[in-house]
Amino acid sequence: MPSAVEVGPLQGLRVIELGTILAASTATRMLADLGAEVIKVEAPDRPDPMRFWGRGTYEGRALWWAVQSRNKKLVTANLRTAEGVDIFTRLCDTCDVVVENFRPGTLEKWGLGYGRLSSSNPGLILARISGYGQTGPYAARPGYAAVGEAMGGMRYINGYPDMPPPRTGLSLGDTLAGMFASQGVLAALHERTHSGRGQVIDVSLAESAMAMMESAFAEFDKLGQIRGPSGTGLPGVSPSNLFASRDGKWIVIAANQDQIFTRLCEAMGRPDLATDPRYDTHVGRAAHQQELEQLVAEWVAAHDAAELDQILTRHEVVAGPVYSVADIVADPHFRDRESLVVHHDVHFGDFLSQNVVPRLDRTPGRVRWTGPWELGAHNTEIYGALGIGDEELKSLRAGGHV
Repeated sequence: MPSAVEVGPLQGLRVIELGTILAASTATRMLADLGAEVIKVEAPDRPDPMRFWGRGTYEGRALWWAVQSRNKKLVTANLRTAEGVDIFTRLCDTCDVVVENFRPGTLEKWGLGYGRLSSSNPGLILARISGYGQTGPYAARPGYAAVGEAMGGMRYINGYPDMPPPRTGLSLGDTLAGMFASQGVLAALHERTHSGRGQVIDVSLAESAMAMMESAFAEFDKLGQIRGPSGTGLPGVSPSNLFASRDGKWIVIAANQDQIFTRLCEAMGRPDLATDPRYDTHVGRAAHQQELEQLVAEWVAAHDAAELDQILTRHEVVAGPVYSVADIVADPHFRDRESLVVHHDVHFGDFLSQNVVPRLDRTPGRVRWTGPWELGAHNTEIYGALGIGDEELKSLRAGGHV
């Protein structure tokens, strides 16, 4: 058996992914990247739409799938038939974790509630991701990332006060929920080493967005303040904003801390600003934010982005350009760290994508393979280990059970 050094720190952990699109897929990808054996279950007649969705498709296949389903094994099971349910429960008996992202009540409708799944495997951990959680008035509502971000407060604070609340170009609600689910799985696994028992993890898209809201709820409760959209900066945090260089590049400068502000003033050739009574404290800079950031904007506008990078780096000012993916690919820092790695895919050929995060020095995670394309690609391997031979598997397939 490969060691944790060869595979990753979660080598030996067995996880079932039961869901579609992104939330459950993100949680299990993170576990798979760190060495867990992840078995993704798809319906034989309804593959995960992620195979075909996304902006980047090639001959009808999605790069999204190739990235999100990396390091996973694929099986099929029809959970609407007794035979399919039986096979699935037998598989659960061999696993440590199940991650699902169906609407609450769906597993129970199929006869696959936690009571049944854990009846012969009391150490089983079930992570459940949904729009609004397993309980409460909204539990039965369908949920997507966009609505979770909206009802969790993230949309309200994003953008500009005089514009409709915009969305980022990513499904943050799903990704955040997946990250919290993987965190919950690791916590439950640690607790299981003491109790020997599994448990249910309840993650909602809306609450995952709410968890990112810092002190916004305390500010409302104690001060009556409702944090709203503030454009490219934060009210009361100055100078910390987006500035345009002479050659039309966007630069973020975050120099609101006293020492860093002093270094910025030196970089600008204006050391007098650091001792100006209007700007020499954090509170003072907040009170004069607009005029101070106008001074910074004028200085930035007089220089090209490359020159600014050199000046600000030399003075150890916290700053950086706004990058597109093309800029990231071209940056030697990310090449040196192998932040992006070449994936080898049977359909797409070679392509770049993100490396495993986080990095562990002794037992790092690895991208071992991209998302397999064959539906049920690992049926023979996984179900064979359950004692299901080729003839029985052929019969189950013919009956639409796998």
